[in-house]
Amino acid sequence: MKIALTGKGGVGKTTISALLARRLVERNFNVLAIDADFDANFASALGIDITKEDIKPISEMEKLIEEKMGTSEDIGKGLYKLNPFVGDIPDKFSIKHKGVNFLAVGTVKKGGEGCYCAENKLIKRLINHIVLKSDETVVMDMEAGLEHISRGTAKGIDLFLIVVEPGLRSLQTANKIKEMAHDIGVKNIYAIVNKLHSKDELIYIRDYLKDIEIISSIYLNDSIAKADLKGISPADTADKELISKIDEIIDRCYS
Repeated sequence: MKIALTGKGGVGKTTISALLARRLVERNFNVLAIDADFDANFASALGIDITKEDIKPISEMEKLIEEKMGTSEDIGKGLYKLNPFVGDIPDKFSIKHKGVNFLAVGTVKKGGEGCYCAENKLIKRLINHIVLKSDETVVMDMEAGLEHISRGTAKGIDLFLIVVEPGLRSLQTANKIKEMAHDIGVKNIYAIVNKLHSKDELIYIRDYLKDIEIISSIYLNDSIAKADLKGISPADTADKELISKIDEIIDRCYS
């Protein structure tokens, strides 16, 4: 199963991604967690001590990019390998923690930041390889944009989960993501509602996201706040109610 999570910043997408990855391992799945988000907080959300581990996104490894894509003097001139070998990257650069294999991929850089043709090509090819050829369960924490995902890669994604919170901008972002995902051929698009205060909020959200099926709703949870204050993974403080919600998501994904 290849699962990609996305949503507006601040909705708790990385927290849910970490809870999913850790719980899947507890349920005997072999999990590869991919950080493809600009904020790059997935490692700490999984419980990895980022003060002890040297975590650098693949997108920022200049020497690796030069090695995989071509010589340094050609980088930025539109001259690079079209089909670089990336199959060795996950094994070389992933970190294992609590049974989860974690890989920081980084973001696809956008216009206005200079020419990043080679870097972007490598990242997209790596994501494509992981989605289409990895035999692990993949949990990918993404930005709200779909720059990482090509039409070909989209065919390998089993589920696209959009995390939303009670807030108009979050809901508007969710509908835009659905449109973009649909355009590149992603078929299974669902929503997870996070940070709920009341059932009334859920009724409103269901009405607003009428074209996106909501597979789980998570109310504000003290155990998540406690984990954040302590600087540890929410999976290490999750109470029975929260674990039940994560199990609900996993069961729905595999139904």
